Amino acid sequence: MAFRWRGVTATGLSVLLAAATACGPVAERQPQDLRIGYDSMDGSLTVWPPRGSLIEDATVTAAVTEAVRDWRSPVDDRVHMPSSGILFSGEVDGVPLALVAASVPGQAASWLLQLTADGDRYTVSHATEYTDPGYLVYSDVLPVQTANGRRYLTSERVRRLLGPDGRTLSGTDGLTDPVDVPACRAVTVTAALRSTESLPRGRAADRLIDLGTGTTDPRYPLVRDESGSGKRALAGLDTCQLAGEDGPFGSVSRRVADRNAPQLVPASWPKAKLAIRTLGEVTLDGGEPAELEQLTWETADGTMSAVVYRPADDGPVVFSPADRTNALQVYELPVPNQPLVVLSWRSTKDTTLSVPPNTTRLVDRPGLVVVPLPHRNETFSLATDDKTHYRSAGSPRD
Repeated sequence: MAFRWRGVTATGLSVLLAAATACGPVAERQPQDLRIGYDSMDGSLTVWPPRGSLIEDATVTAAVTEAVRDWRSPVDDRVHMPSSGILFSGEVDGVPLALVAASVPGQAASWLLQLTADGDRYTVSHATEYTDPGYLVYSDVLPVQTANGRRYLTSERVRRLLGPDGRTLSGTDGLTDPVDVPACRAVTVTAALRSTESLPRGRAADRLIDLGTGTTDPRYPLVRDESGSGKRALAGLDTCQLAGEDGPFGSVSRRVADRNAPQLVPASWPKAKLAIRTLGEVTLDGGEPAELEQLTWETADGTMSAVVYRPADDGPVVFSPADRTNALQVYELPVPNQPLVVLSWRSTKDTTLSVPPNTTRLVDRPGLVVVPLPHRNETFSLATDDKTHYRSAGSPRD
């Protein structure tokens, strides 16, 4: 299978470099050891060459290989060693650190494994899953979490990386110095990419959003933001709440063998194209109107969306769980003391929304209806010119 990411093609993840010289001094390595570097190329440029002060140490390579071979994904999948590679191996803050791009074919995913030395052995301290197999090695900025804060490992395509403050980040062997990234707030990092075969003119501003250091394994914290809409969408929002089990980004579990796998990256985890738009206002119990917004984003499973409730009195922002793209979007919004159901659709002269009898419509306008959350599961329907769409919402209240 051929994977394409931003104009570069890798024919299978198990393709090996023909030129051994690109992997440094390998004579002392054992045949079963991990490669050093990775076999992704952009024309003649090796995107992820081997880097770090310990990358040529055969003893370290063997110890890292052993740790990766022993590691298992949360659903007990093994790493495919021939198609994996050590991107970085060196001392960081006085501690040996290795970063491995690991191919895990069981779920067609790639994992960024972060290993630290434990005596003469290495252990996996962080494991981040990239659900698109090509997304890891054809990215240009990879997040690294150390005791002194966030760092980023950059590919050879990166000419300059700007931090959240807009200043150039310094570093060594492709690994930046620590970056001030808050736990639960989104910040932007911007890469300037040099001219390559896939990017003949380079790219002056390749924007990424870091969702914060509160993002927990195996979820990757970096989201592509080519248009800049993601920065605006997440301004002032708590990304730890967004990433929670009931939050927009964490609420839809992946399915493995027809079972939910909450220990893997959620199906609702964002990958790109975050945006937000105003839906309208809702007034509860005679108070001030609260604003309703629709947050949308792309995932590995397609487009998803959620509703954001912003009270006028600067009270806590409330999020609905994620909803996959449907003709009739249904969001359960857990507003304190008054949980709501928000119904949204593309309104035309041929669409008609039906709600259960005796339902109070707190907001009722074309394309948007807001009702109290039913005491029990109820069905809502949207009739279009060729089909009727049925959705359900509701749960017992305390």
